[in-house]
Amino acid sequence: MSRTLVHATLAAIITLSLSGCPGAARSYNYKAEPDPRKKEYVVGPSDVLNISVWGHSDLTSSPRVRPDGTVTMPLAGDIKASGKTANQVKELIKKRLAAFISTAKVTVAVTEVNSYRFTVSGNITRGGIFSPRRYITVSEGIAMAGGPNRFASPEKTTLIRTTKKGKVKRIPINYKAISKGQKLEQNIVILRGDTIYVP
Repeated sequence: MSRTLVHATLAAIITLSLSGCPGAARSYNYKAEPDPRKKEYVVGPSDVLNISVWGHSDLTSSPRVRPDGTVTMPLAGDIKASGKTANQVKELIKKRLAAFISTAKVTVAVTEVNSYRFTVSGNITRGGIFSPRRYITVSEGIAMAGGPNRFASPEKTTLIRTTKKGKVKRIPINYKAISKGQKLEQNIVILRGDTIYVP
């Protein structure tokens, strides 16, 4: 066997070995994942809204978004709120009220965030479902769960996410590196419905 062939064979073996190592890098375009903190909050079930109509205190209410995603208010009836921003809900209400109040001045604000939930599972200190009042990152979510336990392989953490089209994505997260201030591009924002799995 020639020296060149030997070197090529050794290089192939090393490459295969590294690809199976726990700390091997996994390629992923983390910049393509959304950061909802940069956009207006999207309302979800169980969130509480404050709806007021200037000059019409009888139309002011603070409804909780029902499991079917709707809220009900006088004159306007059932309004689909889930999946919409507060401004979009406001415009829907204004259209509904136009038949009764031609120049209704409506304000809508989210006063309680309850629909933002995610799961942390696996070799974690206190796994479960978490519902913070603001969007948080992967490292913050794992910290809320008490961090990895002594049996964990945090460098193999996976964030499981279902897209709007129903596709399931498995996003590789090296939490061990993140905790050391490295690979911070992987410290993405957790979305509603995500699951973080620490093996």
